[in-house]
Amino acid sequence: MNAALSRNWKHAVVTGGAGFVGSHLCTALLAQGARVTCVDDLSTGTPENIAPLRGIPGFTFVEADVTEPFRIGHEVDLVLHFASPASPADYLRLPLHTLDTGSLGTRNALAVARTHGARFVLASTSEVYGDPQQHPQSETYWGNVNPVGPRSVYDEAKRFGEALTTAEANTHGTDTGIVRLFNTYGPRMRGHDGRAVPTFIRQALAGEPLTVTGDGLQTRSLCHVDDTVRGILAAAASDLRGPVNLGNPVEITMLELAHLITELAGSRSPVRYIERPTDDPAVRCPDITMARGKLQWEPEVAPRDGLARTVAWFRKRQGA
Repeated sequence: MNAALSRNWKHAVVTGGAGFVGSHLCTALLAQGARVTCVDDLSTGTPENIAPLRGIPGFTFVEADVTEPFRIGHEVDLVLHFASPASPADYLRLPLHTLDTGSLGTRNALAVARTHGARFVLASTSEVYGDPQQHPQSETYWGNVNPVGPRSVYDEAKRFGEALTTAEANTHGTDTGIVRLFNTYGPRMRGHDGRAVPTFIRQALAGEPLTVTGDGLQTRSLCHVDDTVRGILAAAASDLRGPVNLGNPVEITMLELAHLITELAGSRSPVRYIERPTDDPAVRCPDITMARGKLQWEPEVAPRDGLARTVAWFRKRQGA
């Protein structure tokens, strides 16, 4: 194990900390003994996600929009920049805010890290690869992105954020890292956020048809949020600048996913085919050679097990 992977954080700032992945990061950091300041404007995150953390000593919530400069009053040694609309439903509804968060928000979060001499980790995405012509996707692949398509506000915001983070490190020597997250799922996802896993689970539990886009043969690689958080914190604790892919190298088609979720939910819901979105990637699968070698990380939660746990969470939450 690389000694750098055992850093003990004293005070971490998590932007977007009331969101899906961000709230799990806050929980994990608190469990490690760090103080955590969660910064979120609640445009897509929810108070419910951080409600269990409110009474924990060392947790602070700051409601703020990171596209405006912000300051942290106490010494900080880690900044995790996870603020951004991340689901199609959100970034199509908030296109300019998504672009501002990837640009101005990244610059402001980097300024906090630079001021405190803190480690900075940017949450990027597999969407920087667009509709890839390389499969599986390695970090050296530059991508195939439509810069003016409906998904471009998210894709290009993240690509710009990567460029800005790299320029910051090269210009000011800030200690930065970039993680490219592939499809992550688990508890605290919103049923109506437009992503396949929560959509299918919500529909299956309600006895509604599962809406599969196109022919359903497009693939995704599903990584449980517990595994994703482990990977993020391993990257944070390392000196790796990245970018580094964090995802599950096991592919599944959307049709297979729909049938699996129907089975796990004990549902009789049929599949209903609908029009496939513009620029929807045909394949998505990470090459995690770098994460395995540099971070000693790979996913541990099998998709069937993780999806079963996620279905159970949705069932309990919805009272189904």
